[in-house]
Amino acid sequence: MSVEVTWWGHATATVRDSGVRVLTDPLFVARLAHLRRRRGPLPPPEAARADVALVSHLHADHLHLGSLARLAPGTRLLVPWGTGRAVPRLRRLAAERGLRVTEVLPGDEMVVGEVRIRAVPAVHDGRRLPYGPHRSPALGFVVRGEATTYFAGDTGLFDRMAEAVGPCDVALLPVGGWGPFLGHGHLDARRAAQALARLGARSAVPVHYGTYWPIGMDAVRPHEFHAPGDDFVRHAGQVAPAAAVHLLRHGESVRLEPAR
Repeated sequence: MSVEVTWWGHATATVRDSGVRVLTDPLFVARLAHLRRRRGPLPPPEAARADVALVSHLHADHLHLGSLARLAPGTRLLVPWGTGRAVPRLRRLAAERGLRVTEVLPGDEMVVGEVRIRAVPAVHDGRRLPYGPHRSPALGFVVRGEATTYFAGDTGLFDRMAEAVGPCDVALLPVGGWGPFLGHGHLDARRAAQALARLGARSAVPVHYGTYWPIGMDAVRPHEFHAPGDDFVRHAGQVAPAAAVHLLRHGESVRLEPAR
């Protein structure tokens, strides 16, 4: 019994558990507005295969309509409450593509096959850009099947994180971003390691770094693009030494055993 995690880049990963394919924050493009993909090949068509896709919040690098359009008809899509009002184009896309969209709040659960998915809170501004009047919460998700996997989405460190998430075997944690500076509501490598220590997960996969970067800014604080993964390994070794950190390349998978 195990769970398999494949990291496609940025916050996009496939979690395979109990025969169910769970896709996180699909983003399958070479360029998004002022960002371009600087590392890793574009995900192959198989990356869009999913039984359920999770969208953590409404920023365009997490809720990307063009990438969601690649999902097969009938795919379930869990999005934050209020998404349909804030992003009306998603409603049209879902109707055209036959996607089954469910809006959720922290605490809501859905069963897909043999896994149970629970939405949990995140500390992040989840509004659609440019900022408008429609607010939707940023979310994380806990996927429980043979293992329990926490996908944090975008979040800052918050006091009751471990209580909100609960016991987990695997944590997919953001450790960087797509620009030279991280704003409020993000984890850098050090804070992500502190989150791992609080959660007590046996395994961690760093995500949300080393993929996209603003055009023309290659020489501006380049360590913020290249270093977060290795920095997370180092910090986790100091504050969460019992956890195994799996530093994946783009498109690489790891199979993890849950706690017995």
